[in-house]
Amino acid sequence: MSAPLADRIRPKTLDNVVGQEHILGKNKPLRKIIESGTVPNMIFYGTSGIGKTTVARIIAENCNMPLHRLNGTSASVSDIKEVISEIGSFGAENGILLYLDEIQYLNKKQQQSLLEYIENGDVTLIASTTENPYFAVYNAIISRCTVFEFKPLTAIQIVPAIERAFRIMAEEMQTEIVFDSETLKTIAYGCGGDVRKALNTAELSVICADVSDGKIVINAESLKIISQKSNMRYDRDGDQHFDLLSAFHKSVRGSDENSALHYMARLLKTGDILPVCRRLLCIASEDVGLAYPHAVVITKACVDSALQLGLPEARLPIAQAVIMLATAPKSNSVYTAVNSAFEDLKNCDSLDFPRHLQNCHFDGKGAEICGQNYLYPHDFPNHYVKQQYMPDALKGHIYYKFGDNKQEQSAYLYRKKITE
Repeated sequence: MSAPLADRIRPKTLDNVVGQEHILGKNKPLRKIIESGTVPNMIFYGTSGIGKTTVARIIAENCNMPLHRLNGTSASVSDIKEVISEIGSFGAENGILLYLDEIQYLNKKQQQSLLEYIENGDVTLIASTTENPYFAVYNAIISRCTVFEFKPLTAIQIVPAIERAFRIMAEEMQTEIVFDSETLKTIAYGCGGDVRKALNTAELSVICADVSDGKIVINAESLKIISQKSNMRYDRDGDQHFDLLSAFHKSVRGSDENSALHYMARLLKTGDILPVCRRLLCIASEDVGLAYPHAVVITKACVDSALQLGLPEARLPIAQAVIMLATAPKSNSVYTAVNSAFEDLKNCDSLDFPRHLQNCHFDGKGAEICGQNYLYPHDFPNHYVKQQYMPDALKGHIYYKFGDNKQEQSAYLYRKKITE
């Protein structure tokens, strides 16, 4: 069985690596490190199919060290010890380069088994992860490595790789492959920034192609079918999920309804409706809040409608809530107020409360102050009377500050009127 196309045409030099100009371009840090021949411990962070393994192999060839590759999903401590056992052996005089793919799947004990050898230089570690290493990798490993982020590729960056794939397949098959710019565009835009996915699609398109006059002609209809589900890069439990939700939330907060609708569409395209609904309910109080108090009521109604309707119709009430929240006046006064209140709970112990706020009180013999002495606000003009409500330790603390929007300023003027 022949190797997959992505492995057969894997670049052998940095110049043939697609994208990653920010770290591999001329005079960029990772390129300079590789060309120096002195390789530190590194962690490559980024989504799959964007060149992490390819760059690791190029590094191994340039630094004259034997390359061992383990995958965190299947590697055990014994596998790691087997690699370590080769230290100092013939062929490993310059040390060992260990490429550890998906390091986030190794437990703490497995990762710690590498620490001693990483520190003394017997093993040079290049680890890769599709998750944020500062969350997924133990600090002891992080502190000994330099982290490089590999970014998803644009369709334009991927086109040369697809052209190269068709050229190499034509040479292997000794047959001309006929394709046009639309074919390249369909594959490039359908892979979600994943070169491996693009090359796999190119290979499948040749398998499904028509043969005419001894030439292989890419079938546009077949290509459409095999690439139509490839354009969404998404993992409900990974960084992509939370990055999308973050971009969605920040777009609504920033009053950019068009960007918010874009990220909403990307989330709903995957059928992932609940996180969007929860985020909308949060935005209604966190970012709109008292600037438009009815926002939370409208959002709740839209969310309820969406959950009852289900997709695809759910996109309508969800979009309604998105546009309403994005175009509504904004205030985070609720958010800052409640956070301040909770912060005080961390700093104050055994907080009491004023005597007159207690449900009932027993006055023993010799009590200096007798009676509850609570003032009932409704017995006073404007239903207000000044008295202490805060515990003595927090007397005078202010959590809520009136926002500068029309709604909260109206409340502020009313408060000022009744208290003066």
